[in-house]
Amino acid sequence: MPNIDVNGATLAYDEAGVGSPVVLLHAGIADRRMWRGQLAALAARHRVVALDLRGYGESDLPSTPFAHHDDVVGLLDALGIERAALVGCSFGGSVAIDTALAHPDRVTALALFGTAVSGYEWSAETSDLWDSLVGDVPAEDLDAMAAAEVRFWVVGPGREPADVDPDLVAFAQQMDRRALAAEAALGDVITGELDPPAVGRLGELRMPVLVQVGAADVPDIGRLAAKITAEAPAATRLPDVPDAGHLLPLEHPDRVNEALLDFLA
Repeated sequence: MPNIDVNGATLAYDEAGVGSPVVLLHAGIADRRMWRGQLAALAARHRVVALDLRGYGESDLPSTPFAHHDDVVGLLDALGIERAALVGCSFGGSVAIDTALAHPDRVTALALFGTAVSGYEWSAETSDLWDSLVGDVPAEDLDAMAAAEVRFWVVGPGREPADVDPDLVAFAQQMDRRALAAEAALGDVITGELDPPAVGRLGELRMPVLVQVGAADVPDIGRLAAKITAEAPAATRLPDVPDAGHLLPLEHPDRVNEALLDFLA
């Protein structure tokens, strides 16, 4: 596991391959391990870097103010990478979009799986779905909250827990338990946000953009995919993946790898 100093923080990452650079940015309920099915496949053609965002996984969290999108560019600088394609899932997709808007000269392409978008207001339907699927969960009970978030996001409202590989569920809960602790710590640090946020600026994304979601994901994720596809000038939306929730790259690595290799070529 390499570590590298980026903007005063020590960030953990994995790297493999040679060729055009690709940076993988994980979901907020995960860490860089969610890309375990992509690293080797993409490394056959690309220099691939899977990053633990500051505070997540094995990356540390100094008390100094920071912005995730600036850390991504700091990583590129530290690794001697001039420009890279960014691949993001969920929150990692939001960070990828913010990076492309804040530093457009550093990003060659965006591939977004089940992405969030900064500044987006989640619908009342999402809140109602949470209530119906998991109910009231004590925020301080990280084990219960991890189980609830995995039920909501990874299994998704379109499936039952028994429909999903139990090893995948267990691994997702392990990652999310760690991510919840990270988010609690991040709440004590000043985190810079893109201003204005990305939700009103998708038309500024001039690079190629690939968008895909799992068919069992929450409806707002599909709405965001449609919004990006409609507003980003060079965006393409692939068909939704059947029997897939929010962590699409982890659940269907072969499907995602095929899409990525074709897109990045």
